Amino acid sequence: MVKISDFQTKDVVSVADGRRLGNIGDIDINLATGKIESIVITGSGGVLGLFGREQEVVIPWRNIIKVGKDVILVRTHKEVE
Repeated sequence: MVKISDFQTKDVVSVADGRRLGNIGDIDINLATGKIESIVITGSGGVLGLFGREQEVVIPWRNIIKVGKDVILVRTHKEVE
């Protein structure tokens, strides 16, 4: 079993280019099935997140390739299309 807080400490990395996308800020759960539908990655929009809005990237659960000890490897929407 894995806790949500364990997910939030892992870096989310794109498998296409190895770029760090950010950290998980939220998780969308289907209450009817109890399954995770997607993860929401938050990234700072400005210097230290002080200026500008934070950008959110939603990654569907089916696009998660591997959950490792330190990172979560994902396929982004651009890579799927």
